[in-house]
Amino acid sequence: MRNLNRIGGAAAITAALALTACGGGGGSTGPETAKGQEAGSDLSKLISINEKPAADLEQGGKVTLPLGNIGPDFNGFSNNGNSADNTALHRPIDQAGTWGCWDIAFDGEVTPNKDFCESVENEVQDGKQTITIKVNEKATYNDGTPIDVKAFQNTWNILKSPDAGYDIVSSGNYEFVESVEAGSNDKEVVVKTTQPVYPLDSLFTGLIHPAVNSPEIFNEGFNGDMHPEWMAGPFKLDQYDTAAKTVSLVPNEKWWGNKPVLESVVFRQLETSAQIAAFKNGEIDAMSANTISLYKQLEGTNNSEVRRGQRLFAGGMNLNAQRITDVAVREAIFAAVDREALRKVRFNGLNWEEPSSGSMMLLPFSEYYQDNYPVKETGPEAAKKVLTDAGYTENANGIMEKDGKPAAFKISNFGDDPTTLAFTQTLQQQLQAGGMEVGIDQRASADFGKVLGAREFDMSVSGYTVGADATEAVKQYYDSKTNENQLGDAELDKKIADLASIEDNAERNKAAMEVEKEHMAKYFSMGVVMNGPQISFVRTGLANYGPSLFRSLSQVPDWTALGWEKK
Repeated sequence: MRNLNRIGGAAAITAALALTACGGGGGSTGPETAKGQEAGSDLSKLISINEKPAADLEQGGKVTLPLGNIGPDFNGFSNNGNSADNTALHRPIDQAGTWGCWDIAFDGEVTPNKDFCESVENEVQDGKQTITIKVNEKATYNDGTPIDVKAFQNTWNILKSPDAGYDIVSSGNYEFVESVEAGSNDKEVVVKTTQPVYPLDSLFTGLIHPAVNSPEIFNEGFNGDMHPEWMAGPFKLDQYDTAAKTVSLVPNEKWWGNKPVLESVVFRQLETSAQIAAFKNGEIDAMSANTISLYKQLEGTNNSEVRRGQRLFAGGMNLNAQRITDVAVREAIFAAVDREALRKVRFNGLNWEEPSSGSMMLLPFSEYYQDNYPVKETGPEAAKKVLTDAGYTENANGIMEKDGKPAAFKISNFGDDPTTLAFTQTLQQQLQAGGMEVGIDQRASADFGKVLGAREFDMSVSGYTVGADATEAVKQYYDSKTNENQLGDAELDKKIADLASIEDNAERNKAAMEVEKEHMAKYFSMGVVMNGPQISFVRTGLANYGPSLFRSLSQVPDWTALGWEKK
């Protein structure tokens, strides 16, 4: 499942890359690369975490990190809770729900997560697949409920279909699961499918507690309530202060895996401007600075350093087709946009270059990547031609309209970062030049999850996290039964269903990319403007934190190893 993410500010979830050398008190310890990588590149250039063995760190200590929004819906499996910030918050306290059976390396290689699933065996006979999972005997939820076949059954029952009343993000490959039963005991899970499904890690990357057993609990029960009793991770909830907008964590004495180095973790909900002051004053220990306005304000901060990498992000133009209903208007948006000009605004001063990305699902450095951006002729006249061909004419105000209805909508911009606002204003101007009436709906960072989850926008400056494999993303974004825009058709849905059975990674990803290419050219629902760098200002001495590629969506590769160097 891919998490929603806003394009700028200091969201603490996805990774990013480079800029020029910093001055004053900030020293650069990250890689000096300032360029997005392409296929065959050395991905180690995109990782910068100050890696240290946990045993060599100071035992104890506290780390405080910022988030753009905390809640209000804490169910990361639902549309309302599907945000990068929510995932970042859950990583240390609910690895059952955010990692589940699988462990992901920096380069995207997936292996069983032995804290939960000690082994995963796969067998295919006569077109049917059997997956046998041996669950860790010690794996237990905080309320004492064993993590066993019941958790796997509940996860499947909730995620297998959007028609059961659960507000899920996507059914993924769960719709192809025929049964989930106990094997020799409840800690052995036997999964049978109606057709082979790949990759195996498309199943049970995150488990749902058996107590979450109705649409009412799933859809509404996490509003304002984190339900720590239904979690399992190396940390546990100590306090959720709704007034101060903070979440405090302490080590979980019930955790059976490696013990954390830290004795306390605090997340604070802060707008970007407040994060700047908090970092400079030593109140938080890291923040993203992926725009020049942020970087310049943080440059020279005492007791800090810069870490750089690749941001796992794709997007910039997220269209709500249930509001912008005319496909011609959506196509005109794609045609009006000058993506290179927008990237220049976004990356101004950051010494960052990247290939022009054309996929929501994979980054250009992936061996499976292809450019699927659906419009070749761009500019104001190209946009007006699209609208003219669809029956629009220019009115007295220079706005294209049809049957008396103008091509009009608003762009939702989140947060108070001036570079992000400049990006949105430039996008607005490009669309206006293309004959559209476009306003800006300015929102606080804290409104991001609520607005996007409830689809209370026309077009948003946002995108999604990017994984190493396109199989799950192609269904989340482009299957007519599961994508939030409800766009698609039976032919594309069949292609998506069929590709899930392709075992060969290259062949399966090629099929997924072809679906994206066809869907984009028909429906014009999501446009890739940028991927971008991850530039993180980090308190000097903080170990095992920073841009981590696929190993972490929250810049913490291993929450048990996060800590401070010995002084």
